Amino acid sequence: MINKTAVTFKNINRLAVPATISGIAEPLLSITDTAVVGNIPVDGLESLAAVGIVGSFLSMLIWVLGQTRSAISTIISQYLGAGRIKEVEDLPAQAIFLNLMLSFLILGSTIFIIEEIFMLFEASGKILQYCVSYYAIRVWGFPLTLFTFAIFGIFRGLQNTYYPMVIAIIGAVVNIVLDFALVYGIKDVIPAMHLEGAAWASLMAQGLMAILAFALLRLKTTISLRLRFPLNKELKRLVFMSLNLFVRAIALNVALIVAVREATALGDRYIGAHTIAINLWLFSAFFIDGYAAAGNSMAGRLLGEKNYAGLWSLAKKILLYGLIVSVLLMVFGFVLYEPLGRVFSNEEAVLTTFYGVFFIVILGLPMNTLAFIFDGLFKGLGEMKYLRNVLLAATFVGFLPTLYLGKALGWGFYGIWIAFVVWMAVRGGALAWKFAVTYRPLVQKP
Repeated sequence: MINKTAVTFKNINRLAVPATISGIAEPLLSITDTAVVGNIPVDGLESLAAVGIVGSFLSMLIWVLGQTRSAISTIISQYLGAGRIKEVEDLPAQAIFLNLMLSFLILGSTIFIIEEIFMLFEASGKILQYCVSYYAIRVWGFPLTLFTFAIFGIFRGLQNTYYPMVIAIIGAVVNIVLDFALVYGIKDVIPAMHLEGAAWASLMAQGLMAILAFALLRLKTTISLRLRFPLNKELKRLVFMSLNLFVRAIALNVALIVAVREATALGDRYIGAHTIAINLWLFSAFFIDGYAAAGNSMAGRLLGEKNYAGLWSLAKKILLYGLIVSVLLMVFGFVLYEPLGRVFSNEEAVLTTFYGVFFIVILGLPMNTLAFIFDGLFKGLGEMKYLRNVLLAATFVGFLPTLYLGKALGWGFYGIWIAFVVWMAVRGGALAWKFAVTYRPLVQKP
C-alpha cells in the first residue's frame, strides 16, 4: 500500500523555499545584467535597451522550449506517487535529447536573420548594433539553460528542490562577480568590456550551472542521461504535454514581445523603463512561483496516489502562503519605490518614466499569485491542454485588446501595464474556476 503524502506547512515549504531561490536564477541573471549595464558610463541608455530587447527574445526561446521541464516533472511525480518510478527512469534522457536537437535547429535558423528579428522589436541605429553584438554571445547559453532546466524538472518530479537551489545560488553569485569584473574591468588585469562583458558573464554562469546539474544528477539519483531504446511508453504523452505548453508559451511570449515592441516605439526612455519594470515583475513572479513549484511537485504525486482531499488542501494552503508572500513584496516595493529604480539606471528620464508605472506592477502582485499558483497545480496534474487554452484566451481576448484600446485612447505607457493586469486576471480566474469545479466534487466522494 502506498503511503499518503502529508500536506503540511513543513512539507510544502521544504519544496517551496528552495524552489523560490532556484526559480529566480534566470531572472536574477537578467536583473544583474540590467543593473550593471544600466550604469555603464558610455552609451548606458542604449546598452540597457539592448539588454531588454535581447533578454525578451531569449526568454521567449527559453520559455517555449523549456516547457519539457514541466512535462518531465509531471510524469515523474505521478509515477513516484503511484510507486512505479522505475518505469520512467529512461524517459528524461530521451526527452532532453529531442529538446536539445530542436534548440540547435532553432539557433541555426536565427543566426542569419538576427538583425531582422531585432528590427521587429523596433530596434534601430546604435541600439540595434548593441542588440546584435550582445545576442551573438548570449545565445550560446540557450541550450545550456534548456539542459539545466530539464534536470531541474527531474529533481522537482523526485520532490527535490534543494539541489536546483544550490546550483542556482552558485550560478547567480558567479554571474554577479563576473558581471562587475568584465563589464567595468579590473585595472591592469581585465579591460572593461561593457555590454559584451555582461554577455560573457551570463554565458559562463550558465555553463557552470549546466555542469553542476549534470554532476548532481549522476551522483544523487538513479536517473541516467544515457540515451537508451526502445522509446519509453510515456514519451508520446510527454511530447503532447510539451506541445501544448509550447503553444501556451508562444501565446505568453506574444504578450511579452508585443509589450517590448510598443514600449520601444514610444521611445528610448520607455523601453529603458519597461526593461526595469519587466525585470522586477519577473523577479517577483519567480518569488511567488516557489509555491507554484511546490504545487507542481506535490500535485502530481497526490494525483498518482488518488489523494483528492490532500490535493484540495494543498491548493488552499499554497494559495494562502503565496498571497502572504505577495503582500510582503508589495510592502517592500512601496517602501523602496525610488531606490529600486536607481539600482538599475542613473538616467533621470528613464527613472521618471519607470516611477510612473511601478505602482501598477506592485498592485498587480496578488493577481499574479492566483495565476502562478494554479499554473503550477495544473502542470502537476498534467492539465496542459487547459493551460494552453487559458493562455490563448488571456493573450488574444484579454491582453492584446486592452493594449490596443489603451493605445487608441492615448494611455501611452500606462496602457501596456494595465493590459498586463487584465492578462493575469483572466489567467488566474479561469484556472481557479476550473480547479474548483473539477476537483472539489472528487473530495466529497466516499
